[in-house]
Amino acid sequence: MLGIRHIRFDSMTYVLHYVNGQIKREGRGLAFFYFSPNSSIMAIPMGSNDLPFIFSEPTFDYQMVSIQGQVSYKIANPKLLADVLDFVVNHKGEYKKNDIENLNQRIINEAQTSIASLIHEMKLKQAIRSAKIIEAKIIDVLKVSPLIKMLGIDILGVNILAVSATPEMSRALETETREQLQQEADHAIYERRNFAVEQERRIKESELNTEILVEEKLKQIADKKMQSQFEQAENDRKLKEIELAAEIAIENQRAQLIEQKAANNRKEADSKSYVNEMLLKPYKEMDWKVLMALSREGSPGLNIALAFRELAERADTIGQLNITPDLLQSILQQNNEGFHRGHGH
Repeated sequence: MLGIRHIRFDSMTYVLHYVNGQIKREGRGLAFFYFSPNSSIMAIPMGSNDLPFIFSEPTFDYQMVSIQGQVSYKIANPKLLADVLDFVVNHKGEYKKNDIENLNQRIINEAQTSIASLIHEMKLKQAIRSAKIIEAKIIDVLKVSPLIKMLGIDILGVNILAVSATPEMSRALETETREQLQQEADHAIYERRNFAVEQERRIKESELNTEILVEEKLKQIADKKMQSQFEQAENDRKLKEIELAAEIAIENQRAQLIEQKAANNRKEADSKSYVNEMLLKPYKEMDWKVLMALSREGSPGLNIALAFRELAERADTIGQLNITPDLLQSILQQNNEGFHRGHGH
């Protein structure tokens, strides 16, 4: 029959078959015959889509940054989307208009709008390092966007692949970063040297403190030795004082003994003197001649000597006295014999 056609769709395509403006059939993966003069068929892809994007925005310090990434989405409500965009296909299943590009552009515009204010508040360096923040911002805005809800799609995710400055600014930032890294390296070298110097100072300080402690210990030892010597000297002095006191006591006792002995000797001498005086008192008035004559130890020679002395005393009354050598010899001989007998010879 003229005008009757057959069409088939895969399972990832949601089909809406309109006849005279009314939905006759709908569903995924349909295959059917239709009368083309009064039929209109819409085919909406149901699979997920990765929509790449790249756009530029100025930062707070008037530098342009390029944001490159992609939005992953899928069509959740094809009938709602069919009311907004045109997905009509011909008898070959080809789209009469390319409204899928309009859908993608609307999503990109919504994503760009969502982060424009965020980028405008950031400085260049901050924006370059804020990929994760930008991702979270786009996701939050797209999930609650009225336009996205009106299109009947679900946002699966957003990935920011790069946030970069212009080539000139990138080179400038590289130079600045290189200089900063060099400064940080120089600072690190300075810190290491300073740390080494500080460590050496601490070691020296520790050594000096150790020497001070050693000196203090040596001083304490010297003081202790001096104190010990002083105590020893004090003990020696006290010992000598005790010894001297003992010697003085002994000498005092000895002096007392000597005085006592002297007193005793004086008393004994006085006693002997008294005895002798009493014994000699009867002889005190005697003539010494009588005493000599009474002496037991009188010798003939002594008697002769006394006789000669008596003669000498009376020489003025003696006229003449002859003493011959024989007489003297006889007297001397008698005297010697008497001497030898007195000594036991």
